[in-house]
Amino acid sequence: MNDLTLTLAIAATFVLAGTVKGVTGMGLPTVAMGILGSLISPVAAAGMLLLPSFLTNLFQLYEGGNLPALLKRLWSMMLTIVLGTLASSSLLASGSGHGTTVALGTALIIYALWTLFASPLHIPPRHQRWLSPLIGLLTGLLTGGTGVFVIPAVPYIQSLGLQRDELVQALGLSFTFSTLALAAGLWWHGALQEIALGTSVMAVLAALIGLFAGQRIRKRISPIAFKRGFLVCLILLGADMVLRALL
Repeated sequence: MNDLTLTLAIAATFVLAGTVKGVTGMGLPTVAMGILGSLISPVAAAGMLLLPSFLTNLFQLYEGGNLPALLKRLWSMMLTIVLGTLASSSLLASGSGHGTTVALGTALIIYALWTLFASPLHIPPRHQRWLSPLIGLLTGLLTGGTGVFVIPAVPYIQSLGLQRDELVQALGLSFTFSTLALAAGLWWHGALQEIALGTSVMAVLAALIGLFAGQRIRKRISPIAFKRGFLVCLILLGADMVLRALL
């Protein structure tokens, strides 16, 4: 793949990833890592998504208007997300191609299958005190190893009984801490040197175009049907990554 084709593929990936986030409220790093991880090294893909992920998460983070209360409730989860990500970021930063590609593909499949088929959970408040840091740690370990930070954070946050705006904001909070921790971990291991500033700016613009397009699309189609199609595509993409890495 020549440079121009790769650049166009990266731009198209972030437009698509931004569109998914605009329609469903999440999915930008998952889509970006899934597609880019099959085109370039996972560590390069992770570095490239940091800036667009962070900026789009900021919009989501301040959408609910209840940030202090959520921080008070989820601070232990955010802390262990950071610690877990820093602890495992050497796995992604090492660029051990086959291992990280298999882990990334497996994470995509698990997330998509869980979201499609698992019954909604409800976790009583008495269990959240010890579950929150545990879920944060597991999420951080997977983030540092694969660049995907949706498992198990997203199912857990969805089980807390939050109102819609609070849920969107809590997801944005988790994604923001995961993005910042991943950036710190990759920088710590010298893995951000591969990412050109111009490419990151292009990725941001493409993601924002997709985000605003997705928000308009959300008013015209069923977000549930769109999300199901998106999850099926994630399963196929993850399976393809695993098989290509193993065969």
